[in-house]
Amino acid sequence: MILVGGENLIDFIESSDGAFTANLGGGPYNIAKALARQGQKVGYLTPVSSDQMGDRLAAGLIADGVELLAPRSEAPTSLALVTLLGGQPHYQFYRQKTAERRVSTTLLNRIIPKEATGFQLGSLALTSGKDADAWAQIYRALHQRGMFTSLDPNIRPAFIKNRRKYLARLEWILQKTDLLKLSDEDLNWFSPKRGLADAAAHLRAKHDIPLLVLTRGAEGASGFTARGQFEVNAPKAEPFVDAVGAGDTFMGTLLAQLSVAGLQGRNALEKATEAQLSLILETAAKAAALNCQTSGCNPPCSADLDRS
Repeated sequence: MILVGGENLIDFIESSDGAFTANLGGGPYNIAKALARQGQKVGYLTPVSSDQMGDRLAAGLIADGVELLAPRSEAPTSLALVTLLGGQPHYQFYRQKTAERRVSTTLLNRIIPKEATGFQLGSLALTSGKDADAWAQIYRALHQRGMFTSLDPNIRPAFIKNRRKYLARLEWILQKTDLLKLSDEDLNWFSPKRGLADAAAHLRAKHDIPLLVLTRGAEGASGFTARGQFEVNAPKAEPFVDAVGAGDTFMGTLLAQLSVAGLQGRNALEKATEAQLSLILETAAKAAALNCQTSGCNPPCSADLDRS
């Protein structure tokens, strides 16, 4: 089982006519769906609200076969307002005292299944607060137990009130990371004084991360390992609707394909060839392009990937 931790929320997404439509979302929530749709056994660790919007979020995960591991919470559901500029999403979040923030190390230790083999963490869950510290502590602890750890920070600068503290938390868990996925925007914010390739290579080497993946939207993606750097192209989304959830779909597919290939493990990933990893990144890029052909986040199933 692959565990996923991080926020779930309702995205109110702007359409071309200026109206807003409610969609199920949150980066980790989307990643859990992408993993499950590609045949992986997935356990979602974050509490989901017991309000009406929470019912929709829970039903969406359950429909795709994701197991809800945390008890439902009476706190309200988090919300996001998503406006689109040229098809690219811009976010405002409302998540004070909401259900997905009701996280502690005590809760997480109680609900983590013994059969879990991997833990994916990221996004707003690491931004601030006691819940962010709890996620970071559990992440490091699971890595120490030998679990495969993967991170997609999906950095939202407007919601990081204390850059120094946030970076300290991120650096602390990067020390225990087997797979790191960053967008070009993430990396530019994280390391503004270096070029992208130099910053990615430096970060990977500094924390001895077996695989760092840098995504650049329509320009493709790069992989960085101890052996060097390689590139893959991004297929064109036809038609292009919006890019909401494209990075989440990429990350979920990346994890699913590593699992299928028997590379969900630090030692296996360190021994993987460039040819193996290139094929996996190409599949993840294909999945992200398919997602962009629909409104909101709608990760493809394995059958969709096979047909495309």
